[in-house]
Amino acid sequence: MRFKHFLSLGLFLGLLLVSGSKIFAQQSTVIGQELNTITTAVPFLQIGPDARSGGMGEVGGASSPDANSLHWNPAKYSYLKNDMGFALSYSPWLRALVNDINLAYLTGYKKLGDNQAIAGSLLYFSLGDIVFTNITGDVVGNYRPSEFAISGAYSRMLTNRLSGAVSARFIHSNLTQGQEVAGTSTKPGNSVAADIAIYSEHPFEMNNIEGASFNWGINISNIGAKISYSDDNTQRDFIPTNLRIGTNLALDIDDYNKISFMVDFNKLLIPTPPVYQTDSSGQVITDNNGDPIIFKGKNPNVSVPVGMFQSFYDAPGGFKEELHEVIIAAGIEYWYDNVFALRAGYFHEHATKGNRKFFTFGAGLRYNVFGLDVSFLVPTEQLNPLGNTLRFTLHFDFDAFKNQEAK
Repeated sequence: MRFKHFLSLGLFLGLLLVSGSKIFAQQSTVIGQELNTITTAVPFLQIGPDARSGGMGEVGGASSPDANSLHWNPAKYSYLKNDMGFALSYSPWLRALVNDINLAYLTGYKKLGDNQAIAGSLLYFSLGDIVFTNITGDVVGNYRPSEFAISGAYSRMLTNRLSGAVSARFIHSNLTQGQEVAGTSTKPGNSVAADIAIYSEHPFEMNNIEGASFNWGINISNIGAKISYSDDNTQRDFIPTNLRIGTNLALDIDDYNKISFMVDFNKLLIPTPPVYQTDSSGQVITDNNGDPIIFKGKNPNVSVPVGMFQSFYDAPGGFKEELHEVIIAAGIEYWYDNVFALRAGYFHEHATKGNRKFFTFGAGLRYNVFGLDVSFLVPTEQLNPLGNTLRFTLHFDFDAFKNQEAK
């Protein structure tokens, strides 16, 4: 195993395993520091899996419905016109360092009449081949750590202009293959989660435009149990519960030209790390029970429901820091004759909350049964695991296949 490969895995495991322990470097900030990122277990659930949204700055809360809607807003499925379809996506990960880490996504849907639909997906994240060694450097095994999530969704029209959906998800994260990490026995982490979503389309008239619509959607995803990677159940980490609010101004200019302008707002609904009191040497001060004394902020060791509500007011920096936790994504999509698409977007995360900032570009093609989307990401502030990497999504339209057979 190459050193860079091991380093990338170590950094990844560090965010997942250390965040729930008594090592407060991942759970807190030190007085005077502005950086206060929120870390969670199974962060792969937050990765945009498909190339269409990947080409539009990672927007999808109110984009036009497609087979990949389960990740972004499952309530959109009720608005689909086709009876059935599925999509397969592939995204290389850390391509500049290694060539065997990737994210794969398989999803499909089936309409149940005009007003309801069901959908399912499999999200699989492979960390490639890893050689584990002990403290003396002896090889103890060759493994392929991986994570996956299996999801199912039901969507239904609630009114003529509003649809709703619920999703269920099983999450499995096997990163260490049972090896000891820092003297602690590990095990695969498992959790279950749910999504609640709504989506609405509102057509309106606009001069010189054949059709115009303002669409919006809200999705609260990954509402679920904390996850643990050891037998010590006191060390349990939040999964990335996320609030997504999306808007979309869709304009059908004429019979051949369509354009959409989209903006998504995202916020993690988990506690913000507080600022702990420190002594003159920078060491965290603890109380008689060995717990750190909070200087600013709220106690992050709370239940999932409490953490969701607390996430709106617990930032040590007050309302200003709460605003910094809102991620903004904007995208534009142009279609010609419903056959060829061009896309672009921008993703912005505040510097104190991760500093992910990047532009995206993409294109799409639909021809009879098949469709293909590609996207490309250009980071602006720091290295990105998907930076300068092509991502692909293949679509399959069953209605087009049936029509072709009939002809």
